[in-house]
Amino acid sequence: MTWTAADRQVVIVNDGTGWADPPTAFYNTRLWAMDGPAQGATFGDITGYPELDRATRPEGAPSYYGFGLLSVRGRLYQFLSTLDDAKDRPRHWTGAKLIHSDDGGLSWRNQDGSAPVVWEDWGDQNRDRFAFFDEQDGCFSLLSILQMGQDYRANRDGHVYVYSPNGSRDGRMNELVMFRVRVEHILERRAYEFFGGHLAGGDARWVGNIADRKPVHTFPRGWVNHANLFPGDLVLESWLPSVVYNEPLDLYMMASAGIGCAPDGTEFGKPSYLGLWVASAPWGPWRQVHEETAWMPGGDIAARAYGPQIAPKWIAPDGKSFWLAWADLNGIRAFAKDEDRLAAALEKADGAQARAGIEANFLHQYMPGFSFNAQRIDLVLG
Repeated sequence: MTWTAADRQVVIVNDGTGWADPPTAFYNTRLWAMDGPAQGATFGDITGYPELDRATRPEGAPSYYGFGLLSVRGRLYQFLSTLDDAKDRPRHWTGAKLIHSDDGGLSWRNQDGSAPVVWEDWGDQNRDRFAFFDEQDGCFSLLSILQMGQDYRANRDGHVYVYSPNGSRDGRMNELVMFRVRVEHILERRAYEFFGGHLAGGDARWVGNIADRKPVHTFPRGWVNHANLFPGDLVLESWLPSVVYNEPLDLYMMASAGIGCAPDGTEFGKPSYLGLWVASAPWGPWRQVHEETAWMPGGDIAARAYGPQIAPKWIAPDGKSFWLAWADLNGIRAFAKDEDRLAAALEKADGAQARAGIEANFLHQYMPGFSFNAQRIDLVLG
């Protein structure tokens, strides 16, 4: 989520139909505008967003999933992550494409300023077209951008700060790396500076060579899937954080989660890990203030909570509370066993809208928590 100059929050939805009623398409990625407070929020489609309707994509074409999103100086930037084409193992995150909009999402351009947005096929994916591609261990393929107030106005040093897992495998994915770039140079990959470690006084050392990067934080190991419920599926985005500046308290807050794996390494075999951390600078050091090794919202032992996000607009005026949003994939393992039923129903569907309705119904039948869940978090200050 990001908070725009127009006082809206823009929300990324991956693998879903969003809030369209009835559903019109099933998207890999779509942006939605969210207005109002946490209790009573309303949602609307951003109609100018480039189409990533799964039904209209060619068979075997690369998928693109939106993650890092930022509103700054009236412009929207978004990084979209893509995967390798592995056939004999879970697919790994391998690159990030950068797009931007100057008109609140009504029209979008590629990183080089060209339009319309192009979803590069396998042979066209490279470092000339992407911000990151085929980096060591797949680092900087999943990106999350620090949020600092409405339209990034709480920022004072002119830099954008971006976080990423250090790869797609356990031992790397639980390492958090980051870069910074001047706001006016976001589209220029050569301007990115990578975190290279803490200096003696706690400040950050910034380096120009991605190979000289150092982890800015390390999450617990053992929370990254190495097998899949769905054949040909992917390593999920464990440890992709949500980082937001709490301006009233002059405090940086981070929420992140690891996937609870079954003994066979597949995803969501047990509840996830949830952690909350705070720091006095975007580069930490990060101090953990909350831990759940079995994240079960509402005490539901069947919960499979996923993707915690701190809503940047929904921080209390005194900074002492905020709202956390997430999805719950409870039921996904039963869904995986019955996926053939969905495939059979989709074969009979007439058109993209009919397919979207069938997919939405199946998802909600098996995973009713696969939605926008939110909870207020109250901070106890020492």
